[in-house]
Amino acid sequence: MHRWSGTSRRLFLAFGALIVLFAGASWLALSALADVRASLARTRDQAEGVRVALELASAVRDQYAHQAHTIIIGDQSHLGFYTEAERRVLDHTAEVRRHAVSDEERRHVDEIEQASTELDGIFRQRIVPAVVAGRAAEVQAEHARAQLVVTRIQDLTEDLVTAFERDIAVQQDRAEVVGRRTFRLALAALVTALGVALAVGLYIGRSVALPVARLRAGAERLAEGDLDTRIAVERDDEFGALARGFNAMTESLRQHQAQLVESEKLAGVGRLAAGVAHEINNPLGVILGYVRLLRKKAEGPLDEDLAVVEEETLRCQEIVEGLLDLARTPRIERQPVDLARVCAETVARLREAHLLDGVEVGVRGEGRARGAPAKLRQVVLNLVKNAAEAAGPGGHVAVEVSEGAGGAAVAVEDDGPGVAAEVRERLFEPFQTSKPSGTGLGLAVSRAIARAHGGDIEVGTSARGGARFVLRLPAASEVAA
Repeated sequence: MHRWSGTSRRLFLAFGALIVLFAGASWLALSALADVRASLARTRDQAEGVRVALELASAVRDQYAHQAHTIIIGDQSHLGFYTEAERRVLDHTAEVRRHAVSDEERRHVDEIEQASTELDGIFRQRIVPAVVAGRAAEVQAEHARAQLVVTRIQDLTEDLVTAFERDIAVQQDRAEVVGRRTFRLALAALVTALGVALAVGLYIGRSVALPVARLRAGAERLAEGDLDTRIAVERDDEFGALARGFNAMTESLRQHQAQLVESEKLAGVGRLAAGVAHEINNPLGVILGYVRLLRKKAEGPLDEDLAVVEEETLRCQEIVEGLLDLARTPRIERQPVDLARVCAETVARLREAHLLDGVEVGVRGEGRARGAPAKLRQVVLNLVKNAAEAAGPGGHVAVEVSEGAGGAAVAVEDDGPGVAAEVRERLFEPFQTSKPSGTGLGLAVSRAIARAHGGDIEVGTSARGGARFVLRLPAASEVAA
């Protein structure tokens, strides 16, 4: 049909609406899920920031404690422990900075970093030299300053933890809001989809099921042998077109049945012709024997006349053999066949018979099939011989064997004049030939052999400009042994 009928258009729109509805709902759900996952990821990140901030506060206290120990001991023996504590403070500060997202959180981290640097400067540049020099008053004064810095760091850490917790609460509230909104939208989409699906189901039941039932009833009558059955065309849509197609099919079947009857009659005539050909073959053999016997004794013009008789007798015998091959169904005793070897042997035999003189023939590739080697060799011989005759002296013929998932193939190409389009349609019919001395039975017999193997022969144009014949055979796994 060149346009959409109402049925196809309405079904398309109905199912399209369902698809769009489900796609929209899925997109909303996935978007909401991505939003919730992002919120949860940020919540986890901020929770980790809280943990690191608390560890930072603890590390600062350890750092201050090692300062106090240095003052109490009165020497630099505790300086290594202090350095380790300072390193932990720096590591925790860098880690907590990775979790800071808002400007407020980053500002708190900057202030903690500055205060930590200030605390380290007070200890290394003031307290340690004063302790070593024994200046107790200076030590006490600087220790008091360090204590104020530690207190400021603790306050900043608490403020940072509060900011993290506030961000966590915001993300949790957002996730809950998105979840509730998504649930409502998904529920509304589901209810709408169920309604649309119910409407589509009712429409299909009324507009599709009934015509299908009529078609089924017509098919059952046809299966019972009623070739005159017809389905009433009541609609101008796909089902109406299907009913018209069904009616055309039954009419075609009725005509084909009549043709089959006629073909059976022709087949009977063919069997009769095969019988006659078989009977003619015997006297032809006798005639050929006597002619050859007479030629041994004849001389001059008589020998030339007998040579003509022998040549024409051989031609008649070739035609009779072709008729016999065409009339009888080839018997195929399947066995594994190396197609490359068959092609190579065939080319070698044609060379020995001087049928490839002046023609370059190459065989390449590999492939295997199941079939009768002698029959397949007959097909390849006919294809290569035809290609060599078409290419002529100085020509080229390429034989390529291949095998794939679809089966095996033997392609024969030549650089001759090719096969005209108007000739291809009747190329495989008996007695169709463009050769002066051809019988026109070779390709017909070859195709019969190929089809008996479950394959076929295709004809086309080669890349060389000549003809390309391809013998295709089914895969070995598709053929019963």
